[in-house]
Amino acid sequence: MTEPQEFLEYIVKGLVDNPDDVKVTKTIDDMGVLLTLEVNPEDMGQVIGRQGATAKAMRTLVRVCGMKSQARVNVKIYEPNREGMEESVE
Repeated sequence: MTEPQEFLEYIVKGLVDNPDDVKVTKTIDDMGVLLTLEVNPEDMGQVIGRQGATAKAMRTLVRVCGMKSQARVNVKIYEPNREGMEESVE
């Protein structure tokens, strides 16, 4: 069975121009599993998609993958803002 973290990494690497820069970090807490996705800033548009459609589809697929292993999985896309401070898109 494929783990949600591996599945997300596989999907994103197929979408972006810089697959070596894709990094998925897994955090487990009371709410379930949180996967934080980091990509090259040049690939951010491809990951989010037009009006967020690609990101929404990825989240749906990863949640379904998590349901197979009885885990609640959420995806957060890490995006550094222009001043260099951390910001995330949910």
